[in-house]
Amino acid sequence: MKVKTKSKKVNKAWLNQHVNDTYVLLAKKDGYRARAAYKLKELDETLGLIRPGQCVVDLGSTPGAWSQYARRRLSPQGAAVGALHGTIIALDMLPMDPVEGVHFILGDFGEPVVLAQLEQSLLDRGVSAVDVVLSDMAPNLSGIGSTDAARIADLVELAVDFAVNHLKPDGALVVKLFHGGAYDPMVALFRQTFRTVKAIKPKASREKSSETFLVGMGLKNKRLPDAGVDTPK
Repeated sequence: MKVKTKSKKVNKAWLNQHVNDTYVLLAKKDGYRARAAYKLKELDETLGLIRPGQCVVDLGSTPGAWSQYARRRLSPQGAAVGALHGTIIALDMLPMDPVEGVHFILGDFGEPVVLAQLEQSLLDRGVSAVDVVLSDMAPNLSGIGSTDAARIADLVELAVDFAVNHLKPDGALVVKLFHGGAYDPMVALFRQTFRTVKAIKPKASREKSSETFLVGMGLKNKRLPDAGVDTPK
């Protein structure tokens, strides 16, 4: 009984903190489905990632806050509905309520048949190369360090592989990464792949969270020097 009581207290404290969270309140005010929209907003405003006319692929998109943000950035008036100047394709293993102008694919990105669906969707829309790949994918964590590191690395590697094969030369990839066993190897992978690499923890990330977002910009040309990685202070 003591365990259950403690669990209820913890859940109540978390819920109270969540409903009073600045970014949760902002999301409700601005019409976003999740506070995660402000993580992408900060990354975009810092690095200038998303612009009208682009093709954006949103991996791990559910519940859709990143797709909503991208949709507004591709709107001539920054609107949540109406005209859209660009292409957005979202993908997730979980269902996502429709976002106007966003094509959604339900499936596991790690499955070849689902990747083929995504590639066909790009072709159907006349897209030969993608401008921005966003990946908020995260595995179910087991609490076992080595297992979790491997799962995180697998998802990042899938996103990097897709980017290498489908990004424009000056395109960008954003992935979510957690400090731990997978962090340094994934930073190294980004440095091998992109000319410029940034590691940023947005203000909207919870203080106790170990998440960081890695951004790679410009597929690396062997003739160009490595720009290195800027790590958050």
